[in-house]
Amino acid sequence: MSQLATVDQMLNSPEVLEMFERAQELAPAAAEANQQIFEQYLNEYAELAGAIINVLIPVGTHPDMERYLYGPLSAYSENGGKRHRPLICLAAAHAVGGDHRRAFSSGAAIEHFHTAALIHDDIADDAELRRGEPCMHLTIGEGLAINAGDLALSVVNGIVMRDPLLDDATKVRVALELVTMAQHTVEGQALDIGWARDGRYDLSLEDYLTMAIHKTAYYSGAVPLAVGAIVGGGSEDQIEGLRQFGMDTGLAFQIQDDLLNLVGTEEETKKDFRNDITEGKRTLMVVHALENSPQRDRLIEILSLHTKDPALLQEAVDIMEASGSIAYAREYADQLVQDAKARLVELVDPSISRDLLVSMADWFVERLQ
Repeated sequence: MSQLATVDQMLNSPEVLEMFERAQELAPAAAEANQQIFEQYLNEYAELAGAIINVLIPVGTHPDMERYLYGPLSAYSENGGKRHRPLICLAAAHAVGGDHRRAFSSGAAIEHFHTAALIHDDIADDAELRRGEPCMHLTIGEGLAINAGDLALSVVNGIVMRDPLLDDATKVRVALELVTMAQHTVEGQALDIGWARDGRYDLSLEDYLTMAIHKTAYYSGAVPLAVGAIVGGGSEDQIEGLRQFGMDTGLAFQIQDDLLNLVGTEEETKKDFRNDITEGKRTLMVVHALENSPQRDRLIEILSLHTKDPALLQEAVDIMEASGSIAYAREYADQLVQDAKARLVELVDPSISRDLLVSMADWFVERLQ
């Protein structure tokens, strides 16, 4: 069976056809438990979304291509985490009254971009763990890992262009969204890496927000939701409203990710705990502490050491705690989410899909990993 025929069969399976009816059943009755709806949605459909995403990885023409390229990428993608990006793309399409199956190719494309970004990011950061497993560059070598990341990037737009459910104009519009998303992401990554390399500590809140929005918010929230609305046939107001909702909640997602790296646990984060301090990352907590802590010089000293000493890592966290920086970051992320949810309920008609997106916003700032 061809790749496209297999995808078509999967998209027309009862599980896909009924997924939002099933999502309705997942919703807890208690309003105070609303944040659980999205996590249940992810738990229910992450494996199914991952199966479709992984089918869209090409097959090589030589056995050693499987050994050195397609096999490692497939194995990495199979350990794909929550799949929140493709699943919110589907929810956005459904929320504007569209057929969520039309969003699978866009969601898969974004997920493969995410895979490439993680592979390359781990190399740049000299990271050791990703989702509880050794990073790819440690298991197959940097050269092959870079190549596998390049392959993931190369399939992104092709997945959308081959989707028989989308008309040509929609394909072009989605492709342009994906190209812009990629550019913004690498711009943010350049700031993140460059500031650390050059020992930059003269950064403002606005500098941090520019970096975090570009590095994470576009591809973790804004573009998946905007593209979902596009393929779902949403109005321009809905497309741009969902984009802004995704931008705000995607920024909150990054702040929460940085918080978990500092004050979660290694078991919860399933990656290098407190390695943001080791790498000297300019997180919101660091930028705030550098502006407000009387121990600014000591924090800079620790960040400059690139240390993995648990005592020094804890000392850096203590400085950020004492300056109110960790509390400030939590409050900032929470306010982003509260404002975004208030705007969303004015933008989209009531539905289980809207409930999922509201719940997503809560999950972004309450998740444990």
